[in-house]
Parts: sequence; C-alpha cells; structure tokens
Amino acid sequence: MKKPIIAVHLGDMCGIGPEITVKAFFNKDIIEGCSPLVIGNEKILNLGESIANKKLNYKKIKSVDEIDFINYPINLLETNEIDDLPNLGEYSEVAGKLAGDYLMQILELCKEKLVDGFVFAPFNKTSLKMGGYKVESENKLFAKFFECQDHVSEMNVIGDTWTSRVTSHIPIKEVSEFLTEDSIFGAIYQAHQTLKRAGYQSPRIGVSALNPHAGENGTCGREEIDVIAKAVSRAKSQGMDIKGPISADIIFIKALQKKEFDAVVTMYHDQGQIALKLVGFDSGVTVHAGLPIPITTPAHGSAFDIAGKNLAGTGAIENAFKMAIKMAK
Repeated sequence: MKKPIIAVHLGDMCGIGPEITVKAFFNKDIIEGCSPLVIGNEKILNLGESIANKKLNYKKIKSVDEIDFINYPINLLETNEIDDLPNLGEYSEVAGKLAGDYLMQILELCKEKLVDGFVFAPFNKTSLKMGGYKVESENKLFAKFFECQDHVSEMNVIGDTWTSRVTSHIPIKEVSEFLTEDSIFGAIYQAHQTLKRAGYQSPRIGVSALNPHAGENGTCGREEIDVIAKAVSRAKSQGMDIKGPISADIIFIKALQKKEFDAVVTMYHDQGQIALKLVGFDSGVTVHAGLPIPITTPAHGSAFDIAGKNLAGTGAIENAFKMAIKMAK
C-alpha cells in the first residue's frame, strides 16, 4: 500500500512545535507509516533541529512538482521568506501571521487533494490573533474553509477513549442556549462516524448530562428531559449504540475505568477536557471531526514556558501522527 502523504505544520515557532515535530520524525513508525510534507520555512525547521539536537534527512522544495519521497523521507515545502526569528517563549505578531499563512496554504493542499491528512503542532491563539487571524478556534476556521454544512467538532483521544463536545470555546453562561436536539444529535452522529472511520465497527457512546445529578428528574434543570434525552432517542432510532444522559460526575468512571464506552459526548469544553487531561495530558490527541480530510494535533498547547529548552515530550504529537495515518489509510 502506498504511504499516505501527511501535511505537517510546525506550529507556533515561538513555542515547542518545531522541537517536538523534529523529535517525532525519529519515531520509525511515523516515517515508515507516511510521507511527511512539511510546509514552512527552513529556518523554523532548523530551529527545531537545533533545540532537539537532531538532524533530519529532508529535501527542500519550492513547489509540489518537486516532491521526492523516493530519495528523501521528508520533504520541506518552503513558501515564505523570514529575516529574523522572533524570541522563543513570547507572543509574536510575526509568528502568528506566519502560522496562519502556513495553515491556509496547507488547507489549499488539502482541498486540492494533494495530501491525504494533516498534522499540526500547537498554535498560540494570542499570537494568531495578533497576526490577523482572529478566529474562535482552528475548528471553526476549518469548517468555514471547507464549507461544511454538517456538525464539525474537536474530538479528544486518550488511549482508546474519545470525547466529543456539543459546545466548545464559548462562555459557560452561554452553553445552555446552544444546546438543542439538533446540535446534540450532530455531535453524537459526528462522534459515531469519526470512530467508524478510525476502525470501530459499532462505537459505544455515552452522552453526558448538563446539570448536577442529570437534572434530578427536572428539579435541577430540564435540559436533560427537554433536549438531551430527545437527541439520544433520535440516535438510538438510527441504530447507534448509545446511552444517556448520564450524570457528568460518573460518566468518565464508566468510560475510563469500567470501559463501558468508546466515546463520551459532553455538553461543554471542560466536561471532557478535565477528565482526559488528568489521565493523559502528555499523550492526548485532538481530532478535528466532520471534515473531508483527517486533521489531528496534540491536545496540549504551545508551552512557551519550556520553549527552547529541549524538555518537551513527544507522546501527543506522535499519537497525532499515528491517528492521522490510520484515518488516512
């Protein structure tokens, strides 16, 4: 089988992205599993090599017509010139603009079907916004770029447990108004389809409640009765293996300890993130679900506090590569 071509973004150059990407390329499962096409600048890649104290075997190209994965395991598509690199560990307009520019270039490659998947090292949202990319999240940008009409979401993966969420980067006070039967069903459906794409024949999905004790039969909130249960029933009618709403304070015991679910659909960001990061902060992967191409990234951030110190672990980005390769195949 021909190895999938995976587009690679080095992330925010002021963070740990270049370092962990270079280190990940020394995992033989990644190099043997895919053909990485790095989009960026050689100075940023060389920065990563310098911090990691490792030297890659790559070919620098100026056009996709020059791609050569026969003689080189890694190709670097250099598109933008850089004079001086900004300081490590600091917010930067320059770094944010370049990160956004490279991201848009990669998405064009995805749309043109020149790559089979996409892995990116962590961005820094403050720098992205300073650089002119004022987006709520990458996921929203992806959905807009690909003109997705159906539900799109960020799914997080630790080991064999997945989470999806109905709402993401919005204030807690606004969560309830965004919970509708359609939005919840969309998150359930997208989780189901994404897990099937990742190899699960019949994904087992648990759906979290919103209110304490799952609303206590409507005496402590009615979202469980009025919207969540209806979405669960709708999913069951379509043949999905699903249970809920289940109180948020026990659903991850059922998923992580008792292994009753392959995936948990949560109502808001921290319901799932806190649970998964407690059990595997350094190995978690974010999968951008509902898009026409596999897109994955480490679940952690750009870690400005340790940038340049060769302290960053690679478990999460290695898992992101492995997930993208699996889904691309």
